[in-house]
Amino acid sequence: MNKKLNIGLIGFGVVGEGVYQVLLNTPSLQATIKKIAIKHPDKKRQAPSDLFTTDVNELLYDDDIHVIVELIDDADVAYKIVKMALQQKKQVVSANKKMIAYHLPELIALQQEYDVSLLYEAAVCGSIPIIRNLEEYFDTDLLNAISGIVNGSTNFILTQIKEKDLRFEEALTLAQQLGFAESNPALDVEGIDAVNKLSILLKHTFGIDALPTELLHKGITQISSSDAQYASEKGYEIKLVANAFRISEHEVVSYVMPQFIKSRHQLCQVKNEYNGVLLSSTLADEQFLYGKGAGRYPTSSAVLSDISALRYGYRYEYKKSKQEKKYSLSNDFLLSVYVSYADGALIRMTDFECVREKYTGANGHYLIGDIRLADLLNASWIHDTGVSLIELRDAGNGK
Repeated sequence: MNKKLNIGLIGFGVVGEGVYQVLLNTPSLQATIKKIAIKHPDKKRQAPSDLFTTDVNELLYDDDIHVIVELIDDADVAYKIVKMALQQKKQVVSANKKMIAYHLPELIALQQEYDVSLLYEAAVCGSIPIIRNLEEYFDTDLLNAISGIVNGSTNFILTQIKEKDLRFEEALTLAQQLGFAESNPALDVEGIDAVNKLSILLKHTFGIDALPTELLHKGITQISSSDAQYASEKGYEIKLVANAFRISEHEVVSYVMPQFIKSRHQLCQVKNEYNGVLLSSTLADEQFLYGKGAGRYPTSSAVLSDISALRYGYRYEYKKSKQEKKYSLSNDFLLSVYVSYADGALIRMTDFECVREKYTGANGHYLIGDIRLADLLNASWIHDTGVSLIELRDAGNGK
């Protein structure tokens, strides 16, 4: 790899422009953007017009371009671009978590076949270097668990519900106005973005290949003011948490779900658009990583870190996938949950191992009980618009 990198940039949105500006003003990085592929040529942009093209092949088949930096939203198009770039023996940096989550085994095989690197720190938790830490610092340590707030939009909404006493719709509107949520925020609030990231983290934490569709995910759209009131009365906060933890020598449980968190817990200190990840290991005990999870500069920071790493030939080694001890996903795990529901909601009580508490009131109903993860995965009622599901796992003590 040449010490100076010529870059082909795919996409010039908020993050793409941020990367361009930093590289332009930081010659010490020894990286230059030679060409930028865009979708809409008539849009006004803060860069010389001769840099832009609508033909991505100009970048993919240019022998002077060493690195493709892919920063577009469309996961299907991104997959085609990244696959072709690897086949052209170009190094690749990507921030597309959905594309990576759904195609990671194939992309790993391609980078090994063509002896190039694929880095994607920016795809998970923005400025927090979680993947690099899992690959390097925890490469041989026996990790027991990873849990975290990995989506800044939902965390902002939940913070506003808690601290400003806003309804979900009001908090979502505010998040959109401030640029923390998209005009169509379903990927965030339904937990889809978080489960895509969790799929990637599983690979680097336990060496497990799992599609997002294999993992339970429940978002925050059904959380009501009565749920927030219950949490406040019990001294909890509600956070959307991505979890993966060992339950035996060879089995790991993994899911995304709202969770009651005690005020003393580290994740309770993660407010607004910030992310926080808690790691539990045999040797290092607990480590907590915290930082901004989205936005132009946090994401650009991760992209630039990957570009810099390519100058010395860095690549992920996926050591946990090569260990003798292999982990597999298990759904045979008993969850303690709080379920609130409106009149007419089709809650199947027979799905629960036990119901420890049940309340019926004028403003709604709730129950607290134990249910197996496998039964939750098959329960149609958790997708009912009148049902809110929140985990009670020791009220969020991280164990």
